Amino acid sequence: MEQTMLNVTVNGSTRQYPAGTPFRVIAADHQAEIPHDILLVNRDGKLRELHKVLDRDCTLSFITAADKPGRQTYERSAILLMLKAFYDTVGRENAERITVEFSLSNALFCRAKGQFTPDKALLERVEARMRELAAQALPIEKRSVNIDDAVAMFRACGLEDKARLLSYRINSHVNVYTLDGFTDYFYGYMVPDTGYLKWFALESFADGFILRLPDQADPEKLGDFKPPMKVFQAMHEAEDLSAVLHISDVGEMNDVISRGQATQMILSHEAMMEKQIGDIAHEIAARKGVRFVMIAGPSSSGKTTFSHRLSTQLIACGLRPHAIATDNYFRNRADTPRDERGEYDFECLGAMDVEGFNRDMNRLLNGETVEMPTYNFIKGVREYNGETLTLGENDVLVIEGIHCLNDEFSKALPKESKYRIYISCLTTLNVDDHNRIPTTDARLLRRIERDARTRGYGARATIKMWPSVRRGEEENIFPYQDSADTVFNSALIYETALLKPYVEPLLFGVPHDCPEYLEAKRLLKFLNYFLPLPADNVPKTSLLREFVGGGCYKT
Repeated sequence: MEQTMLNVTVNGSTRQYPAGTPFRVIAADHQAEIPHDILLVNRDGKLRELHKVLDRDCTLSFITAADKPGRQTYERSAILLMLKAFYDTVGRENAERITVEFSLSNALFCRAKGQFTPDKALLERVEARMRELAAQALPIEKRSVNIDDAVAMFRACGLEDKARLLSYRINSHVNVYTLDGFTDYFYGYMVPDTGYLKWFALESFADGFILRLPDQADPEKLGDFKPPMKVFQAMHEAEDLSAVLHISDVGEMNDVISRGQATQMILSHEAMMEKQIGDIAHEIAARKGVRFVMIAGPSSSGKTTFSHRLSTQLIACGLRPHAIATDNYFRNRADTPRDERGEYDFECLGAMDVEGFNRDMNRLLNGETVEMPTYNFIKGVREYNGETLTLGENDVLVIEGIHCLNDEFSKALPKESKYRIYISCLTTLNVDDHNRIPTTDARLLRRIERDARTRGYGARATIKMWPSVRRGEEENIFPYQDSADTVFNSALIYETALLKPYVEPLLFGVPHDCPEYLEAKRLLKFLNYFLPLPADNVPKTSLLREFVGGGCYKT
């Protein structure tokens, strides 16, 4: 019988392969042209694992760990390898729970409980077992299982978090992955065998351990581990808060929603957040020399609403807050630096009139009356409209901007006059014990909804600009996060369930034939785990009102 030959186009060049050829074989033919290991293929705009086979004429491109989907695939596969090695080392019957909790500086923070001590000696044995398994290039097998059978299987082996999660899936089947007899459920793609996993390490850290992984920018070696300890502490505290609410994963939150107990969950978490804001205000008031409250954080962290809520708490502490937007200290557009593409770089420190800001703030500190600027974004110039400000004895300035933690921005102000706050959406709610939710996903969902509501942008436009936004954060915000006096975590445990009905229609509007569709599809699959939560019982003062509307603050 004559074999069917199919056309495969890569970089404009077409070759023929027999139908049924695994993508892994095609990838091997092109590996010499690609600087990093090929982990997935993109077939006509759809990601495919390497064990899948050719079934039609197509155009292929290759995905490595230097690409976001490839980096996620490598991380996911390394987690499976680590879990298998851990169970092999301590014995499945002795392992009560192993959790992958959150990302931290090119590593994943994990915790393990059971009839063992997760000390350095044990981690060395687990890592050695990981390397044994990797050297054997054992296949990572994927199979489709009836959803009821999967729930029963995970419940029988003590993985209650997965059984609970899958009990809310409406699909009749679910994909599971098996490595050398160990089966687990993962949200996303995997490498075909353990031989692809070459760079990893286990180390003790705090009350758990870290799984170190490569940096996406340099996937052939371990990334540097320089953890921001204040951010780590904030995320650790968020884990403890989740434990208080008895919601550590999506399945547990779905239980709460399905039992009609969402209102109590919302109000409890909002009350906890309000207490945190009040505690920060009390600390500011206790520092008698503070006149400048400097707030910085990445996109969609909720800085605007947080500033309003903090101001309210400062008033309750006997202070008189005044809002200052650093955007009003942009240089005139004609004087703004340009980036390597020749476009205005509005996010660099050079785009700010640093000298003018420091001059005005020092004059205010000295009791002078200062005419405050307003930036005209249409004309691209700073204007003065007669608005003046004088600081009284109990007055403080609440200043929000991306450079507020950078000492160079407020270099002329006395250190004791500044209280610096880093705010970010540091979500610690995960899909289950082994599938984490990146904090950047939570912020991207917020941004998609707010852009659509306030700027008229579609989800495609927001997704397209997101890598540029992230680069700006990496350069101008993240390096200074640990210099803050305090870290405020703006993540609300219920927010993804709340955002789901708002964001899903926007993501479905992303065309299938554009580069942004892959990310839109990934986010849609992620949202599918959540039961939707109506906004009716969300307080108007909630930080989330900045993103879904209906709040009492102008944003």
